[in-house]
Amino acid sequence: MTTTAVHVLVVDDHPIVLDGVTMALGSTSWITVSGYARSGREAITAVRRLHPDVVLLDLRLPDMLAPEVIRALRSHSPGVKVVIFTAYPEHAALNAALGAGAHALIVKDTERSDLVDIIRRVNAGERVICTDIEHDLNVLLRRKLKESGLTRREYEILRRVAMGETNPEIAEALDLTRNTVKTYLQRTLEKLGARNRIEALARANECGIL
Repeated sequence: MTTTAVHVLVVDDHPIVLDGVTMALGSTSWITVSGYARSGREAITAVRRLHPDVVLLDLRLPDMLAPEVIRALRSHSPGVKVVIFTAYPEHAALNAALGAGAHALIVKDTERSDLVDIIRRVNAGERVICTDIEHDLNVLLRRKLKESGLTRREYEILRRVAMGETNPEIAEALDLTRNTVKTYLQRTLEKLGARNRIEALARANECGIL
C-alpha cells in the first residue's frame, strides 16, 4: 500500500474528462490531483510549477503532438512519470508516444481501480504496457506505413522530427550522416506530398502515423 501522497497532473482538453478523472482519483487517499492543463504548452508550464509525480496525458491535444509534449516534460523534469490516457487505443501515434518515454498506456473507459493501480505501479518505477496492445500497435503501424509508402527508417526519422530533434541530433542518435538524414527527409516529404516538415507532420498525423 502506498503511504506517501502521489501528486498527479491531469492533461486533457475536455472539461468533462477532467471532472471525471478528479472524481475517480479523489476517493483514493494517497492520490492528490495537483493541477490540470488543457494543452501541451499548459502541461509543460504546470509541470515546472507543480512538480507532479505522474502526468496523466491525453494522446491528442489541440496544440502539440503527445510525443513532443513528453519529450519537453522529461527534458525539464526527467523524473516525472507519464501515463498516456486515450480514447484511441488503436491510434498509431501511441508508438511514437511510447518511444518518447511514456511509462504506461490506459484507455479512458478503464475502471477506476485499474487507473489507480497503474498510477501506483508507474509511480513505483514500472512501465505498464500490455503485450497485446503493443502487438496490435506494431501491426497497425506496419499497415499504416505500407499505405503511406514510408519505410521504418523514414518513419523513425519523421517521429524524431515530431519530437523536435534537429538533423544533427537525429544523425547522432541513429548513427547516420547528416546528408543521409536530409535525404531520408526529402523522400518522406515526397511520399507524403508535403512541401516542408510542418506539412509532413500534419499529413502523417492525418494518416494516423504520428
